[in-house]
Amino acid sequence: MSVPQTEKIARPPDYGRKFALLAVIFAAAFVTSFMIGRYPIDPVTFVKVLLSHALPADFAILIERTWEDAADTVVMRVRLPRVMAAALIGAALSAAGAAYQGMFRNPMVSPDILGASSGAGFGAALGILLDLGYFGISAAAFLFGLGAVLLAYFIAGKSRINAVLAMVLSGMMVSSVFTSATSFIKLIADTEEVLPAITYWLMGSLASIRGRDTLFLAMPVLPCLLILILLRWRINLLTVGEDEARAMGVNTGRLRAAVILCATLLTASSVAVSGMIGWVGLVIPHFCRMLFGHDYSRLIPASCLFGAAFLIIVDDIARLLATNEIPIGILTSFIGAPVFVWLILKGGAGDDR
Repeated sequence: MSVPQTEKIARPPDYGRKFALLAVIFAAAFVTSFMIGRYPIDPVTFVKVLLSHALPADFAILIERTWEDAADTVVMRVRLPRVMAAALIGAALSAAGAAYQGMFRNPMVSPDILGASSGAGFGAALGILLDLGYFGISAAAFLFGLGAVLLAYFIAGKSRINAVLAMVLSGMMVSSVFTSATSFIKLIADTEEVLPAITYWLMGSLASIRGRDTLFLAMPVLPCLLILILLRWRINLLTVGEDEARAMGVNTGRLRAAVILCATLLTASSVAVSGMIGWVGLVIPHFCRMLFGHDYSRLIPASCLFGAAFLIIVDDIARLLATNEIPIGILTSFIGAPVFVWLILKGGAGDDR
């Protein structure tokens, strides 16, 4: 006997299958990125090179060396740091965007809302102007990105208006100040060498990533991602409002500070290594929200996986699409801007509840 249509019970979404699909896409993008490029690597050679470095020396010598030294260099010294950096940055920006969107209860919020990207951009421009070297430029970008958010948080703490609104307004002000300061540096910079270097860095690129950069990136990114994943259940409480969260026994001040600190470190460290890569922290969490709903216990891990796979794929396109490598920030803008318009038309700026 068939059940009437009105009495059929809707099946709950199969989130496990969706997570498995995301994991497969990420793994496929990660592995494929090692084999494609101007120096293609066949799958057998890739596996042999990887095993020769991953296995202990006693076992590695059993692998017949059928590849050239160039293949070893391309896989281990060029593509491995770059692909890992793309995965870390994609996951970091996406997770930071999702966390900020939950805290501000607005899916239109991006990781640079409190000025981290603008501060990091100014720090990098200053480092290039002062010729601090690659490490000095990255360190300056990281410190100024962190400092910009701390300044915005300090100003918001002195305000008497709503705490969330005060942070948004102070973040806009701080971002504007650092953007103007970056423009001033570009104005006084040498037009032959310094200005082009600043301009290219602000476009965002992973072309110069090396092993030390990936290590520098992993030290703040991995712990902060772990903390956000552990806090993902509590981030749900921030989306229901201050009074409701406090009624459930949650210290909203401490939780908000922890989320801001982790999201800021994720954003600042990413921008310090790769330059300005926009839209990832806005677009990816929204797509994950469409697939996994508004529950941050699913949204944060999904954003990490989706963001990592997305930026790996975009970086592959950036280095294969043209003869000269395209800055990755340009490609993410081409993708993000139409999605942003679609979100506006769809009315996506509503409360994230």
